Amino acid sequence: MPVAHPRTTPAPGRAAVFSGATRTFRPTRPPFLSAVLFLILVLGCLSQEATAIGSPPIREALSEGHLGLHEVGAFRLADRRCSDCAVAPQALFYFRDETIAVPTTGAPPVTRPSHDGVREDIGRWIRTADADFAGPPFLLWVGAPHIATGARLSADGTSLTFVDGTGAAFGTVPRIPTNQAYYDVSTTRHFAGRPLRLRGESGQAPDGTRRFVARTLWPEDQRIVPASLPVSPLPAGQSLATLIAADGGGARSDFSTRLLWRQDGAGPDPGQRAVIALVLNGAQGDDDEAHGGHFAVATGWMQRDGAWGDWIVNNFYNLANHSEKGIVASMLPMDNYLGDLNSGQSWYRPSYVLVAALRTSAAAERYQRAIARVFERLYRHHVNYDHAVANCAGLSMDTFAGLGWRPPLLGPTSVPKALAGFYYSTLTDGSIASGRRSYHYLTEERTRLYPRVAFESLGQDLLSLAGGLRAPRTPYETLLAQEVESITFVRVPQFPSSRAFGREPVASFDEYMARVPADRKDWKIIPVEPWPFPEALQDLPPDDDDLPDGIVGALAFSALVPVVVLPWAGWKRWRNRRRVDRPASGR
Repeated sequence: MPVAHPRTTPAPGRAAVFSGATRTFRPTRPPFLSAVLFLILVLGCLSQEATAIGSPPIREALSEGHLGLHEVGAFRLADRRCSDCAVAPQALFYFRDETIAVPTTGAPPVTRPSHDGVREDIGRWIRTADADFAGPPFLLWVGAPHIATGARLSADGTSLTFVDGTGAAFGTVPRIPTNQAYYDVSTTRHFAGRPLRLRGESGQAPDGTRRFVARTLWPEDQRIVPASLPVSPLPAGQSLATLIAADGGGARSDFSTRLLWRQDGAGPDPGQRAVIALVLNGAQGDDDEAHGGHFAVATGWMQRDGAWGDWIVNNFYNLANHSEKGIVASMLPMDNYLGDLNSGQSWYRPSYVLVAALRTSAAAERYQRAIARVFERLYRHHVNYDHAVANCAGLSMDTFAGLGWRPPLLGPTSVPKALAGFYYSTLTDGSIASGRRSYHYLTEERTRLYPRVAFESLGQDLLSLAGGLRAPRTPYETLLAQEVESITFVRVPQFPSSRAFGREPVASFDEYMARVPADRKDWKIIPVEPWPFPEALQDLPPDDDDLPDGIVGALAFSALVPVVVLPWAGWKRWRNRRRVDRPASGR
């Protein structure tokens, strides 16, 4: 029971303060000092209230915070017409009419022109004395000049309300004509009332009121806070594969996080930590060429409040064609990568993220600087994207391999199947190029070919390295083994829209063929337009190592001659001998 204390009256002209549990008064400072203290207290309360409200609800995209591992102050906004940017013109070519961020100072190193493979180039570079791992990326695709935080969408989808009580009319950027689906009433129902982070452009509506036209929608209530999670390791019989495939891939599931591993003795709340995150996107529900999914690697800072929209994703895509959704191979913020209204992965499939929180930023910085080198070479066409031998998984895996992370390999699908696939695709499609693609798909190392296999292979190996189940063999593997403090699996559902829901990606050729119609003419395929690279920007002659299709076809079908002619000749000889040896009769 609480004890009642007698009320005492302070001496006249003295300020009263409580002392101890007895709540007695004692004389203290003169009145003017008390007034100063009171003013400080009031200002402190106002400051706390301002902190609680947070930043201005709409601000410049680079006014505060981070972009990946770097503070936004390391960058400035620009576009492709940036004449004073220390960026290769080949890179700027791909971002016409786009908002990008470039470093404020310094010129990033430029690679020497060569057709060296990614693994070889990174391996050689990392051994040089001038290898620098701390500099900011040379170009980030941020998409829009403004950010709105703490925004809540009205039930009818026409307006926003911010935490400071202000509001704005709400609009979205137009749908790209080639994009097959877009934001609709189901999207409004999904996001209405939830706290949102938006990238877009702030301006005035025709009636003079404030209006925000969104390019990116990011739900702020989807947070990653390992400190709030109990450790829930994978039991026997469960793997990353089962987590991915659960609930049909989880396109309609809730956002969820699961702490798979934490270092023994690590505190539950380590504060801000650098991260390396493996990102796997699922299969689309409306494109039979996209059942393999997509793979990327992200770096950034894990914040105490769980925000992760400013992590930088290293997203490889084919630069030879215009994406029907406006996707450009680039380094870009996570909220753009998943939430851009046209190009965001979450608009057309579920995603899965494996987040490694690190004691220091060394391993993440090393990867980010290496992958920026790959992007610079990709834009200059020193490295070419290829769906079979250098796709999103292959380029990412080769970068890790160059740094020294080498998980176990699985080998190709099947050489006999590859040979059969070459002839089948060539004959049915009437194209040697089609046959060659089939051959390369079936002979390529599976951890480089299939995004899901890359995700599972790297993820399982990361758990093994961190948990001491596998001894590191290289300095980079040793760094990972020493630096990883926790590993969290994240499931990100698909955003509702007019698009069909996707599912988990396939992990094998047989799985892929089981999903698509037996007749290729029945496949749902979204055509894309070519994106030719200007000859004036080419600073390296094309790599002509590959034999032309005509020569490959001639050699391949010439190889069939012995296979067909020898059995036929043998059969003819056997038949003739039977005729000779048959006894005469009927004469």
